[in-house]
Amino acid sequence: MNHSDDGDKTTAGTAALSICESLLIALNDLKIIDDREARGVLIDAADAHRNVVPGSPHAGEHRAVAELIDRIVDGKNSVRKF
Repeated sequence: MNHSDDGDKTTAGTAALSICESLLIALNDLKIIDDREARGVLIDAADAHRNVVPGSPHAGEHRAVAELIDRIVDGKNSVRKF
Protein backbone atom coordinates (compact mmCIF):
# COMPACT_ATOMS: atom_id res chain seq x y z
CA MET A 1 0.00 0.00 0.00
CA ASN A 2 1.43 3.39 -0.85
CA HIS A 3 1.63 6.33 1.53
CA SER A 4 -1.27 8.18 -0.13
CA ASP A 5 -3.63 5.26 0.54
CA ASP A 6 -2.68 5.37 4.25
CA GLY A 7 -3.53 9.07 4.36
CA ASP A 8 -6.86 8.45 2.63
CA LYS A 9 -7.73 5.73 5.17
CA THR A 10 -6.80 8.00 8.08
CA THR A 11 -8.91 10.84 6.68
CA ALA A 12 -11.85 8.51 6.05
CA GLY A 13 -11.57 7.06 9.56
CA THR A 14 -11.44 10.49 11.17
CA ALA A 15 -14.45 11.63 9.14
CA ALA A 16 -16.41 8.49 10.09
CA LEU A 17 -15.59 8.98 13.77
CA SER A 18 -16.70 12.61 13.67
CA ILE A 19 -19.94 11.79 11.88
CA CYS A 20 -20.80 8.94 14.27
CA GLU A 21 -20.00 11.02 17.33
CA SER A 22 -22.15 13.87 16.01
CA LEU A 23 -25.01 11.44 15.37
CA LEU A 24 -24.81 10.06 18.92
CA ILE A 25 -24.81 13.59 20.34
CA ALA A 26 -27.78 14.60 18.14
CA LEU A 27 -29.75 11.46 19.09
CA ASN A 28 -29.03 12.22 22.74
CA ASP A 29 -29.94 15.92 22.43
CA LEU A 30 -33.22 14.99 20.73
CA LYS A 31 -33.96 12.55 23.57
CA ILE A 32 -34.11 9.65 21.12
CA ILE A 33 -31.48 7.82 23.16
CA ASP A 34 -30.31 8.56 26.66
CA ASP A 35 -26.75 8.71 27.99
CA ARG A 36 -26.82 5.03 28.98
CA GLU A 37 -27.89 3.97 25.48
CA ALA A 38 -25.24 6.15 23.84
CA ARG A 39 -22.58 4.57 26.07
CA GLY A 40 -24.00 1.15 25.18
CA VAL A 41 -23.57 1.82 21.47
CA LEU A 42 -19.94 2.77 22.03
CA ILE A 43 -19.27 -0.20 24.31
CA ASP A 44 -20.83 -2.59 21.78
CA ALA A 45 -18.65 -1.14 19.03
CA ALA A 46 -15.52 -1.50 21.17
CA ASP A 47 -16.44 -5.08 22.09
CA ALA A 48 -16.91 -5.98 18.42
CA HIS A 49 -13.31 -4.94 17.76
CA ARG A 50 -11.99 -6.39 21.00
CA ASN A 51 -13.48 -9.82 20.20
CA VAL A 52 -11.82 -10.20 16.81
CA VAL A 53 -10.40 -13.67 16.18
CA PRO A 54 -6.91 -13.93 17.71
CA GLY A 55 -4.25 -14.18 15.04
CA SER A 56 -6.34 -12.20 12.59
CA PRO A 57 -4.07 -10.29 10.19
CA HIS A 58 -5.54 -7.02 11.49
CA ALA A 59 -5.86 -7.94 15.18
CA GLY A 60 -3.58 -5.08 16.26
CA GLU A 61 -5.66 -2.54 14.36
CA HIS A 62 -8.85 -3.89 15.94
CA ARG A 63 -7.28 -3.63 19.42
CA ALA A 64 -6.31 -0.03 18.70
CA VAL A 65 -9.86 0.76 17.55
CA ALA A 66 -11.30 -0.79 20.74
CA GLU A 67 -8.87 1.26 22.84
CA LEU A 68 -9.85 4.48 21.04
CA ILE A 69 -13.55 3.80 21.60
CA ASP A 70 -12.80 3.04 25.26
CA ARG A 71 -11.17 6.49 25.55
CA ILE A 72 -14.28 8.07 24.04
CA VAL A 73 -16.46 6.22 26.56
CA ASP A 74 -14.17 7.44 29.35
CA GLY A 75 -14.62 11.00 28.08
CA LYS A 76 -10.98 11.41 27.13
CA ASN A 77 -11.47 11.92 23.41
CA SER A 78 -14.91 13.29 22.72
CA VAL A 79 -16.89 16.47 22.61
CA ARG A 80 -19.16 15.31 25.42
CA LYS A 81 -19.11 12.61 28.06
CA PHE A 82 -21.93 10.08 27.80
